[in-house]
Amino acid sequence: MNLLVCISNVPDTTTRIKYAAGNKEVDYSGVQWIINPWDELALTRAIELKEANPAQVQKITVITVGKADAEPTLRKALACGADDAIRVDALAGDAYFTATQLAEALKSETFDLILCGIESSDYNGAAVGGMLAELLDRPSVSAVSSLNLDNGTVKITREIDGGKQLMETETPAVLIVQKGIAIDPRIPSMRGIMTARTKQLKVVPAVNASTLSRINVYEAPVQKGKCRMIDPENLDELANLLHTEARVI
Repeated sequence: MNLLVCISNVPDTTTRIKYAAGNKEVDYSGVQWIINPWDELALTRAIELKEANPAQVQKITVITVGKADAEPTLRKALACGADDAIRVDALAGDAYFTATQLAEALKSETFDLILCGIESSDYNGAAVGGMLAELLDRPSVSAVSSLNLDNGTVKITREIDGGKQLMETETPAVLIVQKGIAIDPRIPSMRGIMTARTKQLKVVPAVNASTLSRINVYEAPVQKGKCRMIDPENLDELANLLHTEARVI
């Protein structure tokens, strides 16, 4: 069984985002790039499955859509335990563009399970995984919070309102995973970092694909007001502020 994990190259979640060109573009200068947290958990679970089922899982591949500056993120995934990597040589666009690039790159590849994080921490579109499954004409399961292998059978748990769904699926399939799929992301060891330098990183050309949406302008959220201290004995003022300003009572 061969596993593929789709990863996004995203700004570190602690990065303070700055805008340029009249808030129509993001200023990425000085940004630290990381593996999208949901994709990192998907990669961690794939590695765990390979370690627990060496007879069933032969290879883990990671793929991303990005230019050469995304390769350090792929190398980190290789250092964590992925066996090889694919980079589609294109600037990631909207969800449809990204899913199309991934689908075209994978048409000549054979993978039993494709894992996608439920969304990326930069745009939070939550659409690439489902689109990829449709473009590849593969069944998909979303909101996967648990994944196990049992003699070739893929056993899945999905979180739903008021409970859980226990499911089984055959391969090939696309699984869109969320938090809970793994507890802690895998931290690369020094040995992993060294061996990642020699692992294969395949670059494939982009294909012509449409972008079906565009960003007109970015708008930062309204800054929170300063903390106001109320005398603990002045309950009338506290009640008035909660009613007139906070509007919670």
